[in-house]
Amino acid sequence: MSDEALIRLLKIMMLTGISLILLGIYFHMYNETIEGMGVTGILISACTVAIGMIMSLPTKMFLTFLLVKREQDQNKQAKDLEHNKSDA
Repeated sequence: MSDEALIRLLKIMMLTGISLILLGIYFHMYNETIEGMGVTGILISACTVAIGMIMSLPTKMFLTFLLVKREQDQNKQAKDLEHNKSDA
């Protein structure tokens, strides 16, 4: 899988995770059906938020690592070009 496809997949997972977090907050704060379910409703909203956090947080860290690696590679290429120009 190419880096761009992997980054696209991770962004989709991150957006899905954030959406699940927002859905869990909606369930907890505004949905009367979930409120009427009592403890089961609280568990549903808490699990929705937890799954959303699981999906969104690690992908953010991995995307950060990929972007830092890409920046380091670009800086290395720029330094190599400068070094080659100075040798010529």
